[in-house]
Amino acid sequence: MEHIVKDAQGQSWIRKERNKTKNMCNIPLLKPALLILEKYQSFPFPKVRLLPVLSNQKMNAYLKEIADVSGIKKNLTTHCARHTFATTVTLANNVSIEIVSKMLGHSSIKMTQQYARIMNKSIAQEMAKVDAYLQKQEPSI
Repeated sequence: MEHIVKDAQGQSWIRKERNKTKNMCNIPLLKPALLILEKYQSFPFPKVRLLPVLSNQKMNAYLKEIADVSGIKKNLTTHCARHTFATTVTLANNVSIEIVSKMLGHSSIKMTQQYARIMNKSIAQEMAKVDAYLQKQEPSI
């Protein structure tokens, strides 16, 4: 739990240095994540880990098992989970790519752009803003 901190408003954050880049990651914990952490808080495993996972390989094996049981055809991995967080959880909900890059601990936004997928919903929303702006600017005819 050493990487979980609370800010002045009581919001819980993961604050951890990325092994690969040595960049500091600051990720606010959303309610579903907090509930999962609370569930496993008293689970008997080494306190260096927040969840009862022995290794990345074991976690990937668990994810494969979940996919099989659920009928999911995609190869689920921790990398896939990271990609899903970056795209579906953040970018698709209008979190800026700069913020996502910071949360992922990337050394440049170019790294984050590999995760970014341009989604039709996002394109439509952004273009609607442009359309509304242009309509306000058009002179009356």
